[in-house]
Amino acid sequence: MELHQLRYFAKVADLGNFTNAAKACHVSQPSLSSQIAKLERQLGQPLFERQARGARLTEAGKRFKERADQILRLVEDATSCVNDSSDAGRLVIASIPTIAPYLLPVILAHFASKYPLAQIEVIEETTEQIIKLCNEGEADLAVIALPIDQPTLEVLPLFEEELLVVLPAHHALARKKKLNMADLAEQPFVLLHEAHCLTDQTRGFCNRHLVSPIATARTHQLTTVQELVRLGHGISLIPAMAARMDQHPERVYRPFQSPAPTRTIALGWNRLRYQSKLFKTFVEFLHEECHELTKVEVRK
Repeated sequence: MELHQLRYFAKVADLGNFTNAAKACHVSQPSLSSQIAKLERQLGQPLFERQARGARLTEAGKRFKERADQILRLVEDATSCVNDSSDAGRLVIASIPTIAPYLLPVILAHFASKYPLAQIEVIEETTEQIIKLCNEGEADLAVIALPIDQPTLEVLPLFEEELLVVLPAHHALARKKKLNMADLAEQPFVLLHEAHCLTDQTRGFCNRHLVSPIATARTHQLTTVQELVRLGHGISLIPAMAARMDQHPERVYRPFQSPAPTRTIALGWNRLRYQSKLFKTFVEFLHEECHELTKVEVRK
C-alpha cells in the first residue's frame, strides 16, 4: 500500500468523482483509476460503487476512509514538525458566523503585518461543523462560543462577552438606559436559525427568567437579524462585538440590568494533532489582541 494511493482514494471519496479527483491530484484519470483498483485488490474488496456520474463509497470504503484520513493527517503533522517555523506556514481557522466577521478581520490584519510569511485561511461554519472540521484535520483552530462538549477538543477561554438588546431607535424601550426581563416578556424576537449557538444562548437566558421568546423570523445572518429589527419585526440579543460595528442611526443597543447575559469566546483545537510553532504564536497573539479589543466601548 502506497501513500499516493491513499491520497488518490481520499480525493475521490471527497469529490465523489474520478475525473475531478485526477485533476485535483494532477495525474491522468487512467493512472488514478489504476492505482485505486490496485488498492482494492490489495484490500480484497471494492471501496467505491462506480456510477455513471461519479463514485460512492461502499461500507468498506467508509471504514477505510476514516483510517486513511488519520494516516494522511499524521503524515502532514510529521512534515509540519520537520519544517516548523514560528512566523511561516499555514493555519486554517474555523469560526462561527457570530464571531468571524467581527473579530477576525482586525486580528488577521495585525497578524499579517507582523508575520507576513504566514498563510491564514478562514472557514465560517456552525459549531457542529467546526467540531467535525477539527476532528478530521481540516481546521487547525476553532473560534467558538462555550459550552462545548467534545472530548477531542482542547479549549482555551479568551474573554467573556455581553449580549445586548437591539431595538429600533423609535421603540418605547429605547428610552430606558438599562432593561430587565420583564421589559421583554411581551416582545417578539428575531432569531438566528437553530443551527447557531447564539439562538440556544438567547433562549436559555430567556427561559431561565421565565420568558419564552416568540420568534417572528429566523435567519442565518446576524446582519439580517439587525435589519429586521430596524424594520420593526421584533427585538433580539446581539453580541457586543457586533454592536460595536453597527453605526446605523435607526438601531440602538441597551444592556441588561445585572445579571446580564454573556457568552464565553474560546479557542479550540484537536488535542491529538501536532501544534506547530506558528500555531502557538497565533494562539498567544490572538489572546493578547482579544484583551485589547474588549476594552472598546459599545455605542449606546
